[in-house]
Amino acid sequence: MSSTPPLAVQETVTAEETLADAAHQPAPQAPRRGPRGGTVLLLMILKNRKAAVGAAILLFFAIIAIFAPQIAPYNPDDFVSRPHQPPSREFWFGTTGSGEDVLSQTIYGTRISLGTGVIVGIAVTIIGAVVGMTAGYFGKRVDDILSLVMNVFLIIPTLPLLVVLAGFLPAGFGTIVTVLTVTGWAWGARVLRSQTLSLREKDFVSSAIVSGENSFRIIFREILPNMMSIVVAGMFGAVTYAIGAQAGLEFLGLGNPSAISWGTNLYWAQNNSGLLQGAWWTFVPAGTCIALVAFAFTLVNYAIDEVTNPRLRSQRETANALKKSHKKLGSSRATPVLRERSAATPVVAGATQPSQATGD
Repeated sequence: MSSTPPLAVQETVTAEETLADAAHQPAPQAPRRGPRGGTVLLLMILKNRKAAVGAAILLFFAIIAIFAPQIAPYNPDDFVSRPHQPPSREFWFGTTGSGEDVLSQTIYGTRISLGTGVIVGIAVTIIGAVVGMTAGYFGKRVDDILSLVMNVFLIIPTLPLLVVLAGFLPAGFGTIVTVLTVTGWAWGARVLRSQTLSLREKDFVSSAIVSGENSFRIIFREILPNMMSIVVAGMFGAVTYAIGAQAGLEFLGLGNPSAISWGTNLYWAQNNSGLLQGAWWTFVPAGTCIALVAFAFTLVNYAIDEVTNPRLRSQRETANALKKSHKKLGSSRATPVLRERSAATPVVAGATQPSQATGD
């Protein structure tokens, strides 16, 4: 009497099977380079929630900086009321220790603080890209000399160098920008150097060399477009660093105390004993603005990393696929493997067999 072998019965779809199916899908491709690829990359970044929140915060502060004279209720240098008056309907953020309107000073301070951060971020990125990519591409003696310069700036303590330079140079906007640029370019240059060392061995660089292209054309037309995500992320980090460092220098009294910025607002709040008198409204608005801007740039930075990093992008797409199929990812981080058996029921590798579950 012949019997037909039982067919393998398919189990209910699980999160492990969903992951296994996703593993057979082609890996997500990075956006194409060039003008059209840049537009696609920008749209992908803006669809990210973190980037959307960060861009909204930055747009809010940019509008305040541009239209500060129309938004501010008073001139930031005018004495409008009694010193250290708490927030009220007339003065939403209260008054300073000298009687100026805190809201107006916070609005006008956006201009210098954001302007300094953006200018320093662009300058630091340009210097770091030129020095780092030149060292990584040419190598040998050029790399040795430029790496020595980078290492010197990296090992010098940043804060003491900032204080010394700002203390000996004349106070002003240009001095702060120069000091922050001189002390902040080495980290980005080191990162771009290591990336250039990797990319210069690629086939497209060899083809450009064989075709007779100029070295700097290869650096900035062939290699640089492939590192734009790293360059942009580094620039956002440099902007955050510059805003915080400027506020710190001005809080220590090393800036121009007559200029209206978030750092000088903190300086005058401390100088007029705002903390000792409990006048929290004199320093909380400026500190909150600095924290919000830094938070916004950090969100955009994380979003760029999620979009341009293939591993993070793959994890996000897998999580979205599981969410759409109403499945949850297990606690194990191991990659699931499916194995079929000729028995009645196939088992997922690593899963507990029915006999073991019942104690047989």
